[in-house]
This record gives sequence, structure tokens and C-alpha cells, in this order.
Amino acid sequence: MIQLIRGFKDILPEETPLWRHIERTATALFEDFGFREIRVPIMEKTDLFARSIGEETDIVEKEMYTFPDRKGDLITLRPEATASIVRSFVQHKLYAQKPVHKLYTIGPMFRRERPQKGRYRQFYQIDAEIFGDGSPYEDAQLIFMLVTLLERLSVTDTSAHINSLGCPACRPDFKAGLQAFLADKGQVLCEDCLRRRENNPLRVLDCKVPACRDAVADAPDLLDYLCDDCRNHFDTVQRALADLGVPFEVDKRLVRGLDYYTRTAFEIQTGALGAQSAVAGGGRYDGLVRALGGPDQPASGFAIGFDRLAEIVAMVQNDLQRPPALFVAALGEACRAAAFDWVCRLAVAGVNAEMSTTERSLKSQMKQAHRLGAPRVLIFGDDEMARGEAMLRDMATKEQQALPLEGIVETLQTILMAK
Repeated sequence: MIQLIRGFKDILPEETPLWRHIERTATALFEDFGFREIRVPIMEKTDLFARSIGEETDIVEKEMYTFPDRKGDLITLRPEATASIVRSFVQHKLYAQKPVHKLYTIGPMFRRERPQKGRYRQFYQIDAEIFGDGSPYEDAQLIFMLVTLLERLSVTDTSAHINSLGCPACRPDFKAGLQAFLADKGQVLCEDCLRRRENNPLRVLDCKVPACRDAVADAPDLLDYLCDDCRNHFDTVQRALADLGVPFEVDKRLVRGLDYYTRTAFEIQTGALGAQSAVAGGGRYDGLVRALGGPDQPASGFAIGFDRLAEIVAMVQNDLQRPPALFVAALGEACRAAAFDWVCRLAVAGVNAEMSTTERSLKSQMKQAHRLGAPRVLIFGDDEMARGEAMLRDMATKEQQALPLEGIVETLQTILMAK
């Protein structure tokens, strides 16, 4: 028997109603906020991610699924969606159509990291991005939209963590100060952080190794290095969130894992999945559009870990399975042929009806109807056919009513769709 690849996951029929519920809730909310859907390929040229995410990041160095195609060009299964959306935004010159674009996408991403609870090598994300608006109010709106989505999904054990990562004008001073602080920490930092210390010291703040976290507990605070513009931007984000009633925590360790972030960074964290607390995160990346060949356009966005979110929502919502509205218990070949026609016509009319297409006893079919959770059973055998009727049985009350065969599909449709 061939098994799944390690780190990949089947989404079984019992799970897909929950996934559809999350998708529908998200898309309805996003579109109310003016977002439009975009769909981008799952494979891109490797250089796209190296230039956008950063060659010194763990994702590019260790985690990407990269391979040469038949011509020898390196291609990569996308590890995140923002770079692909920016590439599409630039390639198709969407910036020339109107000043502000709000886009979202839902789909699979790929990273070869260690599989654990809520984290897979093929995982799914819900992404939302705003192009052309550098206002701090857009940052606050993204956070508010995230919190609202989780509320609509009945996820309550959450907290918003925010920080400012500065800009090219003020971050170099912080980077120098942080490198000076880390200079004498070589004995306690992990191997990855020793490498990051020189090339990407902000990533040391994001390390999950306990010894590294202890080592940077007293590290310089990036907020102390902000220029006036970045300070005013961050202050406005905080005021806007307070006005919207969104509780938040300023978290100086929050730096995110990708090089393209500037100014506002945020995460939505939850205690529902233990140590893996982040269920969504994002921020501002004002230089990325220009870095990928487009005009100098501000941008911001977020990504939601769909797999983790589905696990959390499953803890609070377990009634999303939709049973059939009707089970038709047909006895005999002639009755089964008629029942088959009814079931197909009901499906076209929007009514889910099930039946057994093989010869089975009435008792066996009633058990099947019970297992499926059908609230009503239509019993149709030779006796009923001779009388020109079928018996509709309510599985809860055990009451039965005779329905004439003439126009029975329309009659059933009226009865079943009235609920």
C-alpha cells in the first residue's frame, strides 16, 4: 500500500464542510471590506522568493522545494503567497488600473520543515494584501478584519501582538545596536543564530530556542530607534485599534520571519494549540513592489494558517456536516428504477436525497438512513406502487403520510425545502 508523503495531509470528506465554512466566512468578510480574489500559480521561478523573502532566511536556505526543470531553470513550489501576488501585480501592471488594490487568495503552500501539530509540508493559507495605500489605518483595518474573522468563526482565545520594524532610514541604527549586544552571546546562541547574528540579526529575536530567547531578553528595543515618521505611523495604528475596540499587546520580540517587512508587524496568537501559538500574521512591506520591478508602491497584508485555524474551529464547531434531506427506500427493481429517477431530479432541484441502488431489505435500508442522519425516509415498494403512492416517514416522530406518485418530485421538493 502506498502511503502519504511525510508532512502531507489528506483532507477527508468529514473535514471538508469545516474547510468550506471557513473559506465562505473569510471570502464574505473580505469582499465586504472591498477585497477581490486573485489566483496565482503554485510554482514560480526560484529567484522570485530569493529576492523577496531574503536569501538569508530559513525559508530560502532550508525549507523550499526547489528543483530544475528540463531546461535547467530553477523553479520552486511557493512557500508563501505574497511574493507571487506582488509578481502578478507588477507583471500585469495592475497599479496602472487604479490607485489602490485589495486582493486575497486561498490555496496550498509548500515548505520542507519538521512536521508537527497544525504544521505540514503542504499547508494552506488565506492571504489578503493591500497595494497603493501607505496609511497606518490600513494596517489597523487588516488587524481588525483578522480579529473579526476569528470572532465569526467562534474562535475567542486569541490576542493581537503588534510591533514596528522601522524603515530603511532607522533600522540600520537598530541593527548595529543589536549586533553589538549579540557580540558577546556566542556561547549561548544556537548555530542558526550565530549565523544570523552577522547577516540578519533581527531574526535572532524570533528564535524559538529557549537559550536564545533568554539571551535576548534584555536586547535593545527597536521602538527606541524609530524615526519620527515610523513613530507617528505606529502611534496611529495603536490609536486606531483602540478606537475599534481591538485589544492588543506591543511585543518587541515580534519581527516576523521574512526580510520584506517594514514598519507595522503583527500576529494573532492563540493558546488553543499549545506552543504553536501563531494562527495568523502579517505587516507592511512598502519596498517589495519596487524590489520586484514595479513602481514605488506601499503595501501591507497578512496570511492565516488554514490548517491550524481549521483545528481550532473544529474544537468549537462540530455541527457542519449536512445530512441528506431524504432517503428513498426502494424495494424491487421497478421501484428502484423510479426512485433513481426521483433522486436525480431532486438533486438538480437542490435537494440532497440518497438511496441504495442495490437490492436490500427495508430493515437494512432504514438502518442506512439512520446512519446517514436523514430526517425523512420515502418508502416505495410493490404494494405502494400498486396503490399509486409512496409513504413518507418522519424519522423523529415516526409519523407517516401517503404521497401520490403523480408529481411526487415536485411534492417532495415543496415539503423538504420548506424547512
